[in-house]
Amino acid sequence: MQTRENFGGRLAVILAMAGSAIGLGNIWRFPYLVGQNGGAAFILVYIAACALLAMPIFMAEAVIGRRSGSNTFGAMKKLAPGTRWKWLGLVTVVAPLLLLSYYSVVGGWAVDYFMKACSFRFIGDTSGLFGGFISSTWEPLVTHTVFMALTAGIILLGVTKGIEKFTKITMPMLFILIVGIVIYGLTLPGSWKGVEYMVKPDFSKINAQVVATAMGQAFFSLSLGVGTILTYASYMRKEENIVSAGNCTAAFDLLFALLAGFAVMPAVFAAGIQPEEGPGLVFDTLPYIFSQMGWAGTVVSVLFFFSILIAALTSSISLLEVGVAYLVEEKGWSRRRSTLVLAFGTWALGVLCSLSFGPLSGVKLLGVGIFDFLDKLCTNWLMPFGGLLFTLFVGWKMSKADVRDELTGGGTCNRRLFPLLYFLMRYLAPVGIVVVFLTNLFL
Repeated sequence: MQTRENFGGRLAVILAMAGSAIGLGNIWRFPYLVGQNGGAAFILVYIAACALLAMPIFMAEAVIGRRSGSNTFGAMKKLAPGTRWKWLGLVTVVAPLLLLSYYSVVGGWAVDYFMKACSFRFIGDTSGLFGGFISSTWEPLVTHTVFMALTAGIILLGVTKGIEKFTKITMPMLFILIVGIVIYGLTLPGSWKGVEYMVKPDFSKINAQVVATAMGQAFFSLSLGVGTILTYASYMRKEENIVSAGNCTAAFDLLFALLAGFAVMPAVFAAGIQPEEGPGLVFDTLPYIFSQMGWAGTVVSVLFFFSILIAALTSSISLLEVGVAYLVEEKGWSRRRSTLVLAFGTWALGVLCSLSFGPLSGVKLLGVGIFDFLDKLCTNWLMPFGGLLFTLFVGWKMSKADVRDELTGGGTCNRRLFPLLYFLMRYLAPVGIVVVFLTNLFL
């Protein structure tokens, strides 16, 4: 049995968990969802969803992970031996790998656009650039391969030398980059209309679909329900404060999402473009905006797409680590073998996702392409399903004394806060997740 690694301390825990949370969900997905769902009104609903729904699920995963000190499958065997709860552990080994398969494709887009920015491709006419790229065969496959290789390379180094060291270096850098881009964007003529769009809510925009979308984004952004938080929490030392780490992670995640919104929307409004562009907002609309800025646009585009690439990597390593931890601890495989096998399998499925925009565009699963099918399967079903079972497990299967012991550090902290957290995990979060399920089913 290989010696199990732990994170080096509180800062390492917070940065690693923040890295898992901060990714494409913040810098790619959040801005276009803000644009599609009414701006500031959507942001307010999203903040409420993070506080009342996402945080209890985060805490539930963290409690299971730290209490068991094991991977997702092993955690259920330890905490509920001889029961069917072990199948939850198995689901949350498979789910992050499915998510990573198409996540890596988008990460490959970030690789490509960073290289395009560095080679001054965003000067002149950029129309059709994104559509031509993703519908081609080989170019997106190459960048998908590069992104998966980068992810696997970090995981091969292990928890301390790989995950911890990478996030300690990149997370501060990521915040510095995005703040610089925000500051520059606010100097553009007409940009303050974008600021107003981000801070002035129109409550008439809020409906059931907007609420469900905000809840789903909270899941996606914080990487909930797929075992990443559980796995990272299993590397936490017993003296670390779970509630404090969770609050810091959520705060960093929310702050970065808002910064990404303020980096994108002012530039969109400054260029006179409608914010409802959708998923192509970052990869299609922004290059056009950068092309209108001259030399400054080149510099900003390099920094922006480098930020996207780093954010994507900090999340992708957490997704791959879930499966690697399972194979190392449950099957006795080496970290090297586990990483290479899972990286290759995930890469192969990602190839199909990438080709679904081009040669395989005619292949449909339940009426949608392969990429969109996996996206809907993970974000609309597997992540909420995993989150629901995690909260039910902590709220109804684990003993209250064990949960209290983890959340209060053996009675040394958070004692007054515990009743509220336990109520949210036991009652409110499961009801909220069921609402997400029903909304996705009927709307």
